[in-house]
Amino acid sequence: MDICYDLHSHSTASDGTLTPAGLLERARAAGVDVLALTDHDTLAGLAEAQVAADAAGLSLIPGVEISVSWQHMTIHVLGLNVSPAYRPLIDGLVGLQDYRVWRAEEIARKLEKSGIAGALKGAQNHCKGGILSRTHFAHFLVEAGRAASVSDVFRHYLVRGKPGFVGGQWASMEDALRWITEAGGLPVIAHPARYGLTRTKLNRLVSEFQEAGGAGIEVVSGSHSRDETLHMAAVARTHGLLASCGSDYHGPEKPWVELGRLRELPDGCTPIWQADSWPVTA
Repeated sequence: MDICYDLHSHSTASDGTLTPAGLLERARAAGVDVLALTDHDTLAGLAEAQVAADAAGLSLIPGVEISVSWQHMTIHVLGLNVSPAYRPLIDGLVGLQDYRVWRAEEIARKLEKSGIAGALKGAQNHCKGGILSRTHFAHFLVEAGRAASVSDVFRHYLVRGKPGFVGGQWASMEDALRWITEAGGLPVIAHPARYGLTRTKLNRLVSEFQEAGGAGIEVVSGSHSRDETLHMAAVARTHGLLASCGSDYHGPEKPWVELGRLRELPDGCTPIWQADSWPVTA
C-alpha cells in the first residue's frame, strides 16, 4: 500500500488555526500516514503533536520552518526530522522569536501612523500560540473591514512599499542549515515557486543552499501549479536534490489546500524519505 506523506503543515503554535492535536486528527481523517509539523520558527507544538500522533496511529516527523534572509529577501527553509531537544536549534529559534516580537510592534506602529489603530492588540487576539505573525495582522485587518481577504491585506498593507511593511532580518542561510543538520535534520527549501525568482536567481539560491549543506527542495507544494511542480522537479534532478512534498496546510479556512491532497512526485525525483537518515515510518 502506498504511504501518504505530507511534510509541511502548521498549527496554532505559529500561524495555523488548528491545535497540534486538532491538526493530527484532521490528518488522520484525510488519510495521511506521515505528517511533518513545521511551524514557523518554533518547536512548541511538537510535544502535543507527538502525543496525538501516537493516539492516531500516524508517524510524526518533527520539523520547523525557519525564516532566512537571502539576497535582501525572505526564504523559508524546512528542517525535517530535527531533534526538538537540540539546544543550539532552540536558542537560534528564540532569537528569531525575539525579532518577531519587535517586528510585530513595528508593524503596529506603522499601521497606526497610517490611521489604523489597535493593530497589535487586534493581531494578538487572533494568535493562539507564541508566534505573532503577519497572518494574525491580516486576520485583524479583515475583521476590521480594511480588506476583503487575507491575501488582499498582504497586497495592500504588508508588502514592500505598503503601510505595514517591515523588512525581515532573519537567520543567515549558513546558521539555519547548521542548526538543522546538527539537530539531525534535513534542510529543504520550502515552496520555491512562491519567491518569484528568475531561473538564474533560483539556480543561485539552490547552489548556495547546497554549499551550506542543503538536502532537498519542496517539489510538490499546496501553492505550486502543475507547471511549477514540473519545473521544481527539473531543478531537483539537475542539482541532485532530494524531492519533498507538503501541503503547507494552515487550517480549514483555505479549503483549496488540504492535508494529504497532493500531486505525486514527478518521475525521476528521489523522495526525501529515501534519505539514509530518514526515520522508519508507517
